[in-house]
Amino acid sequence: ACALGRPPPQRAAVRCLAGGPCFSAHLANGSYADACSACGRRRSGLAWVSGEPELRLLLGLLAEAAPRPAPSLFWVGLKRNASACTNEEQPLRGFSWESAGGGSASQEVPAALGRWVTEPVRSCLTTRCAGLHLAPAAAPGGGPSWGWKE
Repeated sequence: ACALGRPPPQRAAVRCLAGGPCFSAHLANGSYADACSACGRRRSGLAWVSGEPELRLLLGLLAEAAPRPAPSLFWVGLKRNASACTNEEQPLRGFSWESAGGGSASQEVPAALGRWVTEPVRSCLTTRCAGLHLAPAAAPGGGPSWGWKE
């Protein structure tokens, strides 16, 4: 999932917040580095979520793009550098937004965005990446079930 600095051509699968960021979804099997490169070729960066409006927009876009009915993992710009430790008291567990696609993403997020499918590995020694995991079962209130996943 890429965060675009400006609205792309009409033919792309994109959703935008009014006066805010735009996100696009791209289906491919690949690593975090592959996803970073793919977004870079689109003059953007991996997607970020700083609040519930971005999350709702991104979940809707990815739910449409996700193959059914299997769970899907989408790379976003969520990364924990080797020098940072897992912090179970923070919603993002010590991870931070690596890139904001030319925009600005707050590193602080509401506690409601701290939903993890499985807790990240406790470590202070290696770089770790996380994606947005979507499951086919509907979440309370409708929409896909979601959570961050290393």
